[in-house]
Amino acid sequence: MSAPPDPTRALLDHALPFAERRDFAPLRRLLAGVPADPARLARHLVESSYSEALEGRYRSSRTAALLAFLLDPKDAETRRQLAARLRTTNDVPELLELIRASGPASRIPIPLLLGYAAQLSYLNRQEQALHHLDEARRADPDYPPTLVSRGQVLTYLGRSDEACAEFERCIAIAPKIGQAHWFLSHVRRATPTDHRIDRLRAALMQTGLAPQEEASFAFALHKELDDLGDADGAWQALTRACAAKRGTLKYDAADTRRLVDALVALPPRTVAADDEAGGTPVPIFIVGMHRSGTTLVEQLLDASPQVQGIGEMYDFTCAMRHATDHPCRGVIDLRLVERARAADLASAGRRYLDGLAWRLDARPFFTDKLPTNFFHLDFLCAALPQARILHLVRDPMETCFSNLRELFSDANAHSYDMGELADYYLQYRRLMAHWHARHPGRILDVDYARLTREPDAVMREVSAFCGIDYVDAMRDPRSSTRAVATASALQVREGVVRRDQPKWAPYAHRLQPLADALARGGVSGS
Repeated sequence: MSAPPDPTRALLDHALPFAERRDFAPLRRLLAGVPADPARLARHLVESSYSEALEGRYRSSRTAALLAFLLDPKDAETRRQLAARLRTTNDVPELLELIRASGPASRIPIPLLLGYAAQLSYLNRQEQALHHLDEARRADPDYPPTLVSRGQVLTYLGRSDEACAEFERCIAIAPKIGQAHWFLSHVRRATPTDHRIDRLRAALMQTGLAPQEEASFAFALHKELDDLGDADGAWQALTRACAAKRGTLKYDAADTRRLVDALVALPPRTVAADDEAGGTPVPIFIVGMHRSGTTLVEQLLDASPQVQGIGEMYDFTCAMRHATDHPCRGVIDLRLVERARAADLASAGRRYLDGLAWRLDARPFFTDKLPTNFFHLDFLCAALPQARILHLVRDPMETCFSNLRELFSDANAHSYDMGELADYYLQYRRLMAHWHARHPGRILDVDYARLTREPDAVMREVSAFCGIDYVDAMRDPRSSTRAVATASALQVREGVVRRDQPKWAPYAHRLQPLADALARGGVSGS
């Protein structure tokens, strides 16, 4: 006996073509014909958006989220989850309308204020995020999650003194929240008379410490001991931090090698000439390993009156998810690569630009600074033939050590083990060499060390490659006042810094396994 038809599946199948065209009138008529309480149906559709994604149907997942949005749910938890789904499917106008339609911030409950703030911060709308966090703090000035989130956004906005005050307030109220200690260690440099080392060591002596909290405390301790020049103590803390964080993640280096193999095996595509693509705005993609200088270059470009810096966005990944109807985890996966062989990449390029229209102003160029877009370069070149691609190249040991000592969220699972980190770096180098051969002239390598020595000369070369006019402000990242929502948020506000000694030098003998692994792959650092 066959199973009865699934009414939700039938609804999504009927709604899909209209959702693809963003034709909301027939979608509303479809919803009007469903014999269900609208509030309950909205909750069900949000749940279906999650389940459709888990089952590998990206377009249906997006359709469910748009249908739930059209039902205008009033329940705070449904709205919070819907906001996350709309941001994931890159339906930003609907997300912003959902937030606007919720009314004044003073009437929104704290959990929803925090949810909205998180989504706005992901979109790099930091001032709007702060508005919601300010209201959450007014409603309850002692709620630790508000204090951590508000401190984080203040950091992105360059308001470091206020950020420190929020993190210290959170620690005074809830000292076991490791994230607050980690953020604080990065906002304020430790000195012999102003540090938190004893406090952090005491926290790490607690029994039953959760791995995530242990990682946060240990990374914070590493940072403070490194500030003070205690390489032995800092390395011990870093070893503990990496082990704790790595234990929470699933990662197999063989998966990355298989992914790169599949990308290298892609057949060449016919790419339209730049003059056939025509028009503006022109995207400038800034790619490379994390911690290779991508934020610095974006900040320098943003000083140009012709360029709008928009930060780290997953918009092209979203366009590829739609083109392949596959909701990959992270930036890319093997199935997306295989499905991309038959995908309409020109349509993906249009979807990418259309999806950014809400945030772009009249400037003819904009930056997209997601470092791991290097995985997508073959698709980028086909989808957006007018795009400029800047590839940051930094000393391998500097790059890898900077990744090793950074606490990422759930991304970059390869970065907590020296062997896995070296293997990932070698795969990245292999892939970039292939892209250069596949797309000669489309990618400009930007040497980070030379940029710190000769910012004027390098930025003139970058400007010429991108087709923009060089201005003197482009040699100093402090010329741009935009919010920076990356791990380099504070560093880029210090100006262009050239170090006489690399950060990894005091740890050289401890990093020998990393150096050896890189050398076996044919890569050596300075």
